[in-house]
Amino acid sequence: MSYDFADDVRAVADDAVAMLIEKNAAYGNSALDPVRVFSRAPVVEQLLVRIDDKLSRLARGSAAGEDVERDLLGYLLILRVARLRAEREGGR
Repeated sequence: MSYDFADDVRAVADDAVAMLIEKNAAYGNSALDPVRVFSRAPVVEQLLVRIDDKLSRLARGSAAGEDVERDLLGYLLILRVARLRAEREGGR
């Protein structure tokens, strides 16, 4: 069986995009516009902490039923969006 790289990449990317849109609808825009009850850390820093947590779970093999790779891919995409928005706003 032959696989097309571009089709496979699109399928994985489309899945990640669908997951992010679904989670955003369910949880609100909490990753990019957090409620800030306790933390006042900038959005990018908060995302880096979440990514660190996911990498730690992946390294330790303690996913507890989560799809850590899929979640990690999602957080990396959100990080890119956050940095794009910060750049648009003049580097904030």
